Amino acid sequence: MDPIARQRRRMTAIYGWLLVMPALVLLTLFAFLPTITTLWASFHSRGTARRPSVFNGVENYADLLADPTFWTVIGNNVLYAAVTIPVSIALALLMALWADAKLPARGFVRSAYFTPTVLPMVAAANLWLFFYTPGIGVIDSFTSLFGLPSVNWLGQPQTALGAVMVVTIWKEAGFFMIFYLAALQTIPPDLREAAQVEGASRFTYLRRVLLPLLMPTTAFIFINALINSVKLIDHLFILTKGGPNNATKLALYWIWEMAFSYFDRVHAAAMTALVLLVLAVVAIVQFSVIDKRIHYR
Repeated sequence: MDPIARQRRRMTAIYGWLLVMPALVLLTLFAFLPTITTLWASFHSRGTARRPSVFNGVENYADLLADPTFWTVIGNNVLYAAVTIPVSIALALLMALWADAKLPARGFVRSAYFTPTVLPMVAAANLWLFFYTPGIGVIDSFTSLFGLPSVNWLGQPQTALGAVMVVTIWKEAGFFMIFYLAALQTIPPDLREAAQVEGASRFTYLRRVLLPLLMPTTAFIFINALINSVKLIDHLFILTKGGPNNATKLALYWIWEMAFSYFDRVHAAAMTALVLLVLAVVAIVQFSVIDKRIHYR
């Protein structure tokens, strides 16, 4: 390689590194270093002023596995994700199909669907307190018209987690609808006309044409919904604070509680590492298995 070409190649490399440097610095400070620090702390004991922390291997992880609260939190989070993710995605698709139709007040329908998304999570939680408050809430005021007894939706283990799920679905479905609506508007109308010529019903067109073409969007929404299901913490502070009897305690809220309420940061770090491991496995499956089965136009 002649010196001029070598110099040009070196300048191109330097220019490329300068372009990625701001993002690389931010990722290192706010993603890579905190992750490494958390993993390192998860293998150390809880230090005090008189007894500094020492390396204890996987003892923190063993403590978590032996803690009944850990399995309660895992069960709550699995149930929460298993309900909120498919329901939010299904509702988002239905709302997008309706909002994409030729309606007289289509702009109003889209705004109504998207309005919950722009509300802060804390504001949304306070809003839903007016629905769930026993005796004077909107739900109890309505059910009392039919002679039904008052229900403490957030104060009993049987209904608390379901009430939190409703708030999440209400909040996220409108956000996911935007992605589906954008994807629907990129599908050529010729496909629908061809399906009608072939005599395909609306359900057949949805199942054989729309859903396969929307799979990339669905995969993107699924990953976002899964991440949201393990990072929920905002409206738990307002609605339940993890109660009653740990019925609504989810992973991130328990991590916060261990780290900042009990000052048990090593076990919080271990729990964080487990959450990161689960998300990493999901990402590997996403990119190595699911992406190969998705048709990208």
